[in-house]
Amino acid sequence: MPRGRTPKPTAIKALTGNPGKRPLNHHEPLPPGVIGEPPEHLSEGAKAAWRLAVECAPPGLLTPLDSSILVVWAIAADLYQKAQEGLAKTGLLIKGPNNGLPMQSPYLAIVNKQAQIMAKAATEMGFTPASRSRVSVPPSAATEHNPWDDIVG
Repeated sequence: MPRGRTPKPTAIKALTGNPGKRPLNHHEPLPPGVIGEPPEHLSEGAKAAWRLAVECAPPGLLTPLDSSILVVWAIAADLYQKAQEGLAKTGLLIKGPNNGLPMQSPYLAIVNKQAQIMAKAATEMGFTPASRSRVSVPPSAATEHNPWDDIVG
């Protein structure tokens, strides 16, 4: 049986200023390395989702140890897109195979399930707006200064 909320990683607690003021785990393991290219077994759509996630993630957020949850997210993103395309073609209701009565499109169940998987994996990796709002990127890891910001801002 779960013991309450899932604990936040120490790095995220430190980046958010440790709002709960609980002791930080200074002995938490820090996985080394930088996440690389997507695994070969992924479909082209899942590989594209992987690359998008790696490209858009803050530097240092994803490590090789995170590859399994990123694979789950990338596959779900690909299946979601394919099912969404199928749903656009069939609509929400189709004719039942036995009696011709309207029934829910099978694509709808796939879309809903993949959306749940994506949301859960995205939260674990800090991809959602709510989970991102609790993380701050140190200035050294921030993107380079854009001179247009001074003009537009």
